Amino acid sequence: MASTFNFFKMQASGNDFVVVDNRKKAVKKSSEFTRKVCALHTGVGADGVLLVEKSRKADFKMRIINADGSEAEACGNGFRCIGLFAHAQLGFPASFTFETLAGLVKASVKGKRVRVRMVKPKDLRERGHLNIGGRKLPYSFLNTGVPHAVVFTQGLDGIDVNALGRAIREHQDFKPRGTNANFVEIKNSREIRVRTYERGVEQETQACGTGSTASAILSALRGHTKPPIKVHTRGGEILNIDFKINGQDITDVDLEGEAHFVFEGKISV
Repeated sequence: MASTFNFFKMQASGNDFVVVDNRKKAVKKSSEFTRKVCALHTGVGADGVLLVEKSRKADFKMRIINADGSEAEACGNGFRCIGLFAHAQLGFPASFTFETLAGLVKASVKGKRVRVRMVKPKDLRERGHLNIGGRKLPYSFLNTGVPHAVVFTQGLDGIDVNALGRAIREHQDFKPRGTNANFVEIKNSREIRVRTYERGVEQETQACGTGSTASAILSALRGHTKPPIKVHTRGGEILNIDFKINGQDITDVDLEGEAHFVFEGKISV
């Protein structure tokens, strides 16, 4: 017998999600549910599903399921959506902590703006090269909860993000799970533009919070910028990224931007 429950469609920087209060385990087969509900023509259509579940470590647990059914450790835009959802719909206070596969995340909500303290970045690779299509492609790498390869360019609009992003995502250097791929153009010492090919969505998205964070940090480490940094996303929103750098030690990483409710509905599974 099918069960029916409420969901919310939400978006942050054009990155869209189906959000469910799953503390009573309405969603049991998360991968199957996500693949169906994220389908553009036969489902709700979304980049992924965000589930709120019970936690023994924090106020609640957040699970992030990509559109292909794989589970992600972190999602910056998803963090902001879940922050607004928890405060506005579930009655959590304006500041709280939630559990993710990447670690504990602190969030504070003021109106539609949500600020999250990201997990500590790791696996820094400031400069490297990838052999792609017979040429060496310079890149940087940082894990901001999920892995991100970052390519700096002066011609962001001319890049085929889906083609080159897929080649980077599937490159043997990042096997078995692959990586996200970001392309960054420096505007000035406080602003950058970022386009991202997201692993799990398997195409360019309107924005990626963890990718914007990795791009901002790496742009500062390479001497192009200084925090706080404004990140211009493909979706049009500007994200604010702040952090502290001591040598190559990166701490106090904050991501701030708006989150929005799109609509509420009911779904049967």
